[in-house]
Parts: sequence; C-alpha cells; structure tokens
Amino acid sequence: MPKFVIEREIPDAGNLSTQELKGIAQKSCGVLRELGPQIQWLESYVTGNKIYCIYIASNEDAIREHASMGGFPANSVAQVEATIDPTTAE
Repeated sequence: MPKFVIEREIPDAGNLSTQELKGIAQKSCGVLRELGPQIQWLESYVTGNKIYCIYIASNEDAIREHASMGGFPANSVAQVEATIDPTTAE
C-alpha cells in the first residue's frame, strides 16, 4: 500500500501536553479501528504549529476519511514517491 505524509496545521501543537497528545492518539486509534486494515498510522512528528503524520493507506480518500471522522485537519496529503537516507549517497 502507498505511504502518505499528512500535514496538520494545529496552532501551538508543540505545546500540547503529554495528556493532550495521548488523547489525540487515542481518538486516532479509535477511528483507525473503525476504518479497518485499509489504513495504518506509523508515526507523527509534532512541531511548533503542525503535526506531520506518516500513514500507509489504500488511497488519499482513506486518509481524508480518517481526518474527517476524527475531527483532525488534513491541510496537505502527499503520497510518498520515494525515500532516501544517508545510505542513498553510497
């Protein structure tokens, strides 16, 4: 299945408490259980005013449905075309 990067604009995200982040994760996981195996959350990166999420999903529509059901913004959804890391330079 394709991998996606989702950009979520959440003001002051970097100052969310551990408990608030836990609540967001619990909500996301609940929605994922409802949607079934067509979508999987891998990890997220919290920055000052955004959260960047990495998902595997059957298509972009599944990503947007998850966001809608969970009440999460999905300001940008981009399918990963390739990955590189330091070993790519070798």
